[in-house]
Formats: sequence, C-alpha cells, structure tokens
Amino acid sequence: MRKFLLAAATVAAFAAPGLAADLPPRPYTKAPTYTPPQQAVYNWTGFYVGGHLGGAFGGGLGGSDGRFLGGVQGGADYQFANQWVLGVEAQYSWLANYRGDVAFPGGSVVTGGNSGLGSVTGRLGYVWGPTLLYAKGGYAFRDGALGVTNAAGVPQAFTATGNRDSGYTVGAGLEYMFAPNWSAKAEYQYYNFGKTTFGAGSPADVVGASFRNDEHTVKAGVNYRFGWGGPPVPHY
Repeated sequence: MRKFLLAAATVAAFAAPGLAADLPPRPYTKAPTYTPPQQAVYNWTGFYVGGHLGGAFGGGLGGSDGRFLGGVQGGADYQFANQWVLGVEAQYSWLANYRGDVAFPGGSVVTGGNSGLGSVTGRLGYVWGPTLLYAKGGYAFRDGALGVTNAAGVPQAFTATGNRDSGYTVGAGLEYMFAPNWSAKAEYQYYNFGKTTFGAGSPADVVGASFRNDEHTVKAGVNYRFGWGGPPVPHY
C-alpha cells in the first residue's frame, strides 16, 4: 500500500506542470476608480420668513437697562460666485418695558421710549459649509413716544428738534442651515435715530435738554427657507 501511494504522488508531481500549462490565462480586471465622498453645497438662494427673540439696550429716555424683544423677519437671498450671498431683509421687533421718565428740577417730567423697532436692510454674507457669516445695514424706523407733563401729571406743550422716528441701522450675524429649508441665526443690530433737543415753546426747565435715540439689540431666531434654487447639490 505504501509503495502504491508513493508511486501515485510521484506521478502527480510530474503531471502538475503540464496540467497548469493547459489552463486558460486569468482574465485582466481593472481596479475600480476611486471616487471621493460627496460634499454638500448649501444653497441660500430663495425667500424666507421667520421669527426672533432677544434683548434691547437703549441710550435714550428708556435708559440702558435691558428690555425683552420679540419679532418677525422676512427676506430674500441670492447666492453667487459659489460662496457669496447678497440679500435684502425686512424686520420688526416689539419691545417690552420701553417707557422711561426723567424728572427736571422745575417739576417737569419728560416721558419717552420705543414700543417697536423696524428695519429694511441689505446684507452681504460669505458661506462656509452650512454657515453664513453676514453684515447688514440700511433704513430703520421705530414706534417712539415723547411727552412732557408738569408735577401734577398734566400734559404740557413742547417743541423738539431731531429726526426721532427714522434713522439707520447696521449689524452682523451668523446663520446656520441645520436642516433642509431651516436655518437658525444669532445677530447684533444697532439702531440710531439721532438726537432730540427741546426748544423754545417747551417748559422753561426742559428747554435745551437733549438725549440720544439709539438702541443696541441682540437676537436669536429661526428662518424657514422656500428656496427657489432647489436643494443642496453634490460637490466632488
């Protein structure tokens, strides 16, 4: 038996090269081409509407204490040159606890403040992934109030100079597209409505008195984006 197995092994060893020569050659297969992972290009072109909450810190009769605000905004953006965004936005904020009183030595009391702040601005931004960093500026308006009373609370006639209810605004912010059609933002916005000075025709103790009409605001908000340019597209 051992002699038989040894003989079979010897025959197989000599026959293997011949059998290998009779096999067909292995077909050539090209290696698959490497495809880098897709990166989303976020499309900011389109209309949007949203809301915001925040605080205001004034420099006028309302004092510098913080006041709560809440409001709405809407606008349109256009993305160009891949990473730049040009847009226009309208915004309005309602202010709480806006009234301020200043008593004068002669007994007169000046009352004023803002119940609302609005703006129509242009904005320019730079896109970095899902993030938009932007600056804004334009026209501002407010729902201002101003009055003078005597010590007994009786309204008094007065005159005043200054463009109290319209002015300019500038600001900057950051917006992040966290889901399809949805973005969140945080921004600072400054409003300036000039300076008011009481003139002749006002109670004697307030004539010549003046005060600023400006507001510093910080806001956080959410926007829903309709997007006429379509969803983000793949980028390789």
